[in-house]
Amino acid sequence: MLRNGHVRFGGRPAETHPPQGGQGAAGRPYTYVRTATGFCYVSFVTEVFSRKILGWRVWTQVRTELVTSALNQALFTRRRTDATFTSHGLVHHSDAGSQYLSVAFTEELHKAGIVGSIGTVGDALDNAVMESTIGLFKTEVIDHERTSWTSWRQVEAAVASWVNWYNFERLHSSIGDVPPAEYEQAYHGLTHAADNTVAA
Repeated sequence: MLRNGHVRFGGRPAETHPPQGGQGAAGRPYTYVRTATGFCYVSFVTEVFSRKILGWRVWTQVRTELVTSALNQALFTRRRTDATFTSHGLVHHSDAGSQYLSVAFTEELHKAGIVGSIGTVGDALDNAVMESTIGLFKTEVIDHERTSWTSWRQVEAAVASWVNWYNFERLHSSIGDVPPAEYEQAYHGLTHAADNTVAA
């Protein structure tokens, strides 16, 4: 994702306030890819809990719409698969890029009931998960698949394929060497079983 934001999107209780102290991010608020027709920019929204990529966008300009559309896709993804999902009380972590400081993006967060947590310049705590995701994206897709890209549409197709593999097949050491989708499924199964035990 644009060295951008990630969110706690359900699955377990979300933070209800921005992190305190020296929480922050470093680097630009996006990642870019050079193509034969010019640069394109890539934005992701990642669930901190499971590392699952819930939203993403590829575009030819660095505008607020790039990050807003990734956020809205992430919200849609959660609502589509979980009828009880609510975004109220979630925390969106990002760096201090202009897209994340914009009035339009702030309004999108507010409308969804999400609290923004923006890091200070020079540290990467708020944005560490995204820095890692972007590093994997660059290594596993951009640098690995080809030496040159013809257009942003070609990058977009590669991102779509990679996100599917990343969510459903790629093993992640931070969540017990399982794919994010499997990790979430196991968590929800345990939670459901615990709820049934308590109800009994």
